[in-house]
Amino acid sequence: MCIFCKIVAGDLPSYKVYEDDRILAFLNIKPVSSGQTLVIPKKHFANLEEVEEDDLTALILAVKRVGYLLKTKLGIPGYNLSVNNDPVAGQEIPHFHFHVIPRHNNDGLSPWPHFEYNEGEMEGIIKKLQN
Repeated sequence: MCIFCKIVAGDLPSYKVYEDDRILAFLNIKPVSSGQTLVIPKKHFANLEEVEEDDLTALILAVKRVGYLLKTKLGIPGYNLSVNNDPVAGQEIPHFHFHVIPRHNNDGLSPWPHFEYNEGEMEGIIKKLQN
């Protein structure tokens, strides 16, 4: 049983931010920003592709509620949503989840670096995706 399933089962403590019959949201114990909240389906899914559509709908609606709570109750001006889908993308817990990360002006958190495509590279990617 994964650590998030243990939290859902009540075998491990958590600081609950939101809960309903399908979803649990709780404070991240190692946040990148104070108030960072993890929003998870109660049912175990390893990654986004496994999540059933009804659970995914409930999940994104809960993410919206949590974002609203963070903005109105903690007074944050904005937040990032993050999903690390599979280990290669940085997913440490094999239970699909959203990170809701509070942001403040000049908080030192930086977005990912950007690059420019080489000539013809975008066309090659589109060909592969559309076939």
